[in-house]
Amino acid sequence: MRKGLFALAAVSLLATGSMAACGSEDGGDSGSSGSGTGTSSSAGKVGVILPDTKSSARWATADLKYLTDAFKAAGVEADIQNAQGDKARFQTIAEGMISSGVKVLMIVNLDSGTGKAVLDQAKTSGIATIDYDRLTLNGGADYYVSFDNVEVGKLQGQGLIDCLAEKKVTKPVVAYLNGSPTDNNATLFKEGYDSVLKPKFDSNEFVKGPDQDVPDWDNVQGGTLFEQMLTQNKDIKGVLAANDGLGNAAIQVLKKNKLNGQVPVTGQDATVQGLQNVLVGDQCMTVYKAIKQEADAAAALAISLAKQEAPTTATATVTDPESKKDVKAVLLKPQSITKANVKDVVTDGFVTKEELCTADFAKACTDAGIS
Repeated sequence: MRKGLFALAAVSLLATGSMAACGSEDGGDSGSSGSGTGTSSSAGKVGVILPDTKSSARWATADLKYLTDAFKAAGVEADIQNAQGDKARFQTIAEGMISSGVKVLMIVNLDSGTGKAVLDQAKTSGIATIDYDRLTLNGGADYYVSFDNVEVGKLQGQGLIDCLAEKKVTKPVVAYLNGSPTDNNATLFKEGYDSVLKPKFDSNEFVKGPDQDVPDWDNVQGGTLFEQMLTQNKDIKGVLAANDGLGNAAIQVLKKNKLNGQVPVTGQDATVQGLQNVLVGDQCMTVYKAIKQEADAAAALAISLAKQEAPTTATATVTDPESKKDVKAVLLKPQSITKANVKDVVTDGFVTKEELCTADFAKACTDAGIS
């Protein structure tokens, strides 16, 4: 296992001496179950449902790979599928996994209503449940594995403040391009950046501009919404975009108006596109959530449950804002990334130099010390 720059000593992948399983998905529209060949006879099967490939590239390029590798290394059979943003498909995948006899079901919900229905069905069948990355509101999952999402938002808010200070902007109008209103993570991100930016608004140092949620984290809709914002308010001087996809949507609009690089834009996920935007100065910052840490933590938890062992890593708790019940959790620490430390994400192995430093970005990479 590659030792990441930001690796957490407290989270480690449970290994066994058995041969690796081969359950995985190819990252396309449909997944395939593991054959079980060479899997540990003492462990049950794990089902994982990822949400889509549209909202963020991570679900196809990072989570799928790291989860597959982790289960294979532990010799535990896993069926990993992607719902591709389709709620009916999400339900169908879950029903198939439950019927196949999985002992653990891990989901990234598309919304809390669909997620709760699936979790309820799993619990009725005696299956252990894990909310991965997103908490299903009133869902009652046994465990939750994610990053500290309020902290993610705080890093975004502080990053925007720092970038506006660097540009010496007076009383900037700040626009919000929030995530999906059905995603509890988007609510937590906003809680974080609101907590940092509200004092600036209250003191009249900053001016609160348009504040818009983007359904389904849809980047096309995000670009349309931001174009409307900018048309109605030409004085926007900062954009709190909730992730790199929405940040890039805003940047494309700013480019059309020859404002890219002048108006700071935030992001999140440290995608290749987001990091490239940071390198050339079109994006102010992104937030790096070391997905391998999250995937390894979730896999370790699922493996323990599949082996009917008591998990030891879920030492935190989060309170479900709807049910008011505490959920045992593993919460990981995010990192703020600016042009000054983009190279840390490469050093950590999350993206490669070849992916990042294509011809258009070669000089920017060299200038940033990526060699």
